[in-house]
Amino acid sequence: MQNYALQTILKKLGHEVCTINIKYKEITHFHKYVSVLKRVTLRTLGQDIRIRVWPTRREAQKISQHTRKFVQKNIKTTDLITKKVDEDILKQYAFDAYIVGSDQVWRPMYSPQLPTFFLDFLEDNHKVEKITYAASFGVNDWEFTDAQTKEFGRLLKLFDAVSVREDSAVTLCRDRFGVDAVHLLDPTMLLDKDAYISLVEKEQVKESPGNLFSYILDSSSEKNKIVDTIANKFVLNAFSVMQPKRFSDLHRQGVDDCIFPPVEEWIRGFMDAQFVVTDSFHGTVFSILFNKPFISIANKSRGLTRFTSLLKLFRLGDRLVYSSGDFNPESLNEIDWEKTNRIMEREKEKSIQFLKKN
Repeated sequence: MQNYALQTILKKLGHEVCTINIKYKEITHFHKYVSVLKRVTLRTLGQDIRIRVWPTRREAQKISQHTRKFVQKNIKTTDLITKKVDEDILKQYAFDAYIVGSDQVWRPMYSPQLPTFFLDFLEDNHKVEKITYAASFGVNDWEFTDAQTKEFGRLLKLFDAVSVREDSAVTLCRDRFGVDAVHLLDPTMLLDKDAYISLVEKEQVKESPGNLFSYILDSSSEKNKIVDTIANKFVLNAFSVMQPKRFSDLHRQGVDDCIFPPVEEWIRGFMDAQFVVTDSFHGTVFSILFNKPFISIANKSRGLTRFTSLLKLFRLGDRLVYSSGDFNPESLNEIDWEKTNRIMEREKEKSIQFLKKN
């Protein structure tokens, strides 16, 4: 959705846009062997776990069939690049500018080729424009090694403009990299909700089976308790748009239960919701975009600063819940969506001006 939104807004600004399609590193035979050996040992010791936790290529294609279809229909990409990105590979595209996109592209545990996201392959090219749009570290803590800090700081100083997605990242860029950065919106917020609704209408997605959208990435009894509390309080019917199981949870059969639902069906969930409960950053983003009352459950493992920065910007800090114990639905204030939307328009204009200028 971030990729789609950024491409869409850049096209509206008159540009031809293409996303560099990088293949993630595949798990090596050595790592597979070590993983299987470890899991066989744990099974022998009585733990009920799977021996194989990665899908085959055919299984992976089946699991991602709807998301791949969305990309093929809506996002223009380069040919698949299966080795380290360099300028020779990209010469055929003759790009005038490169944008390092959003989300946690600067978080070591998530980013497959970290130097690529600091445009190391363009180090000696001073003819093209190099900017970042709402790049994210995901966390407040510094996760780079000293060597990475030195190298990536040097590369970032070669950029024409740097923008980040969290307010804390402005400070990190200044203190750790010696680079000035500006705080901008997540790219999905550059589009109006009507742009997303049109995607749903194009696919004629049927109505959601409920009116309390539960979008939980990391399920737990604690989070389920919060969903139940909201459902009872407001007399709502909870529904989800998630695959029933994760591949790593399977034992022998059931890959069909791991297929990710269509993107448009996920968007439909926000359209039909009267309330949203989520532990997802983008679940929070789309709740705000669609003006839906919501609760964001703090998800520290996936990067808490993303939530706090977003909610602080929109003056919605009271919607963040850390546990069922500190959550009281009676204390929920009604959201002033008029005020929220004014902030949205102001920040959207600032973000689009950044793109226009650079």
